[in-house]
Amino acid sequence: MSAPASKTVAQETALYMAVVDATWPPAQMRHQGAWLLRRGGGGGKRVSAASAVGAVTDADIVEAEAAMRAMEQPQLFSLRPGQEGLDAKLAARGYVIVDPVNIYACPVDTLATREKRPEQHSLATWEPLAIQREIWSAGGIGAARIEVMLRAGEPRTTLIGRYDNSPAGTAYVAVSDHVGMLHALEVLEEMRGRGMGKAMMIDAARWAAQNGAQTFSVVCTQANVAANALYNALGMTKVGHYHYRQKD
Repeated sequence: MSAPASKTVAQETALYMAVVDATWPPAQMRHQGAWLLRRGGGGGKRVSAASAVGAVTDADIVEAEAAMRAMEQPQLFSLRPGQEGLDAKLAARGYVIVDPVNIYACPVDTLATREKRPEQHSLATWEPLAIQREIWSAGGIGAARIEVMLRAGEPRTTLIGRYDNSPAGTAYVAVSDHVGMLHALEVLEEMRGRGMGKAMMIDAARWAAQNGAQTFSVVCTQANVAANALYNALGMTKVGHYHYRQKD
C-alpha cells in the first residue's frame, strides 16, 4: 500500500483556519451564498473578515460588501492559497493586501519536552486576571479581544508567565480537533531578553498536550520578525499562510 499523500498548502491552511475560528471565534459566523461571513465585535481582522467557500463572481463580491456594511464593519476579505482568482478580482476592485500571516505548527511534544530554566514558569488561570489584562492592554490587546477569548469553547486557558516571582507575560491557548493554538502572547517590555517567550511557548504546549492536543500551532503576521524567528528557533514549521485584502 502506498503512503498517503501529504496535504497541500491549501489543505493545511484550511485545516488551521478552522482551528483559528474555533479557538479565536467571531461574535457570529454565518454562511451566505459563496461566503462565510464573520461579525467581529471589534476583535480584529481574524474575526471580521469574509472568506470564500466556493467559486466567486463579481456579483458575489458585491453581496459580501453589502453584508459587511450591514454589520457596520470594514469591507475585509481573507485570502488563502488556491484563491488567486478571487485575489485578482479584489485587487482589480481596489482592495490592497494587508497583514500577510504565516501559520506554524509542530507535534506538540516538540515543544512540550523542551527544558526551561527554573525561574521561568507559567500558571494556567481562567478567567484572565487583572494583571494579565493590564499586560495585554500595554501591548495593544484590548477588551474586545479579551471578549474573543471568553466566548471560545473549552478546553481553553490563559497563562500568566512569571520570571522568579515577578509577572513577566501572558498568553491565551485553546484546543480544537486535537490541535492546540496559542494566541496573544505578550511579554512585558522590561522582561524581554530573558527567554520568557520561549518558556511560555513550552508551557502552553505542555498545557495543550494535557488537554488532548497532538499538534501545537500559532499564527503570526509576517511583519513580526521577532515572533517568526522565535517559532522557527523552536522547531516549528511553516505549514500555511494567508492574507487580507481591504479597500485602500
